[in-house]
Amino acid sequence: MGELLDGIRLYGRLVAARVRAQLQYRTSFALDLAGNFFISFLDFAAILVIFSNVPQLGGWSVAEVALLYGMSNLAFALTDFAVGELDQFPQQIRDGTFDQVLIRPRGTLFQVVTGNFQLRRLGKALQALLILGYALTALPIEWTVDRLLVFALAVPAGTVIFCSVWVVAICIVFWAVDGREAANAFTYGGQFFTQFPINIYDRWLRRFLAYAVPLAFVAYFPALYVLHKSDPLGLPAWLGLLSPLVALAAAVAAGAVWGGAVRHYRSAGG
Repeated sequence: MGELLDGIRLYGRLVAARVRAQLQYRTSFALDLAGNFFISFLDFAAILVIFSNVPQLGGWSVAEVALLYGMSNLAFALTDFAVGELDQFPQQIRDGTFDQVLIRPRGTLFQVVTGNFQLRRLGKALQALLILGYALTALPIEWTVDRLLVFALAVPAGTVIFCSVWVVAICIVFWAVDGREAANAFTYGGQFFTQFPINIYDRWLRRFLAYAVPLAFVAYFPALYVLHKSDPLGLPAWLGLLSPLVALAAAVAAGAVWGGAVRHYRSAGG
């Protein structure tokens, strides 16, 4: 426990230092933040275009899809804050700089994800919060204690699930240095899929998203529970309660995959 708290304090200090450095260039920061905020609306604009042609999408209204979108994108924005630096990890493998990480006393994953911290990513989180606020005001949700709890835990659990998927997916570069695009199919591609109800997808993709890569637990199952909405696929409502447990299992699996990949790493010259 002491080591964990020490790591959290160190992470906080590193983040604070990088935030102070980025705020030295306030105009550049403001432009980056605004760019991320407005570019993020393009995805939701595509959803609005769909609903301009159809009244519902797989039995979901525009406000209900907005709830999915807001929960999913807020979780992914927090994931981007936490482990977004993994996007640069293939370059570390290619350049051999990951070898330096191996000889330092801190954990390898901790060092990689704290290599940089981009405050401009806050724009994505703000946009997701805005869409989520719209959905919550537009939907006639009857709030109960259990629904409040499911909603409150959905975004943190979704963040852990996204982080775990990102860690597992990026491990491909230990064996295929140019495997970043394959990893992106699971990370950015997976985030795109979670913006929509999974019942609109083909059967094999539904099963893949719900069970092989548990992205259905990011927003779909919790949203069904919060909305008190029957699953068009006939799946039980209690699946919406499982997101925290699925997140824990995903985190354990991601840690095991990362640890195994590092142990089998042969270095740039190996």
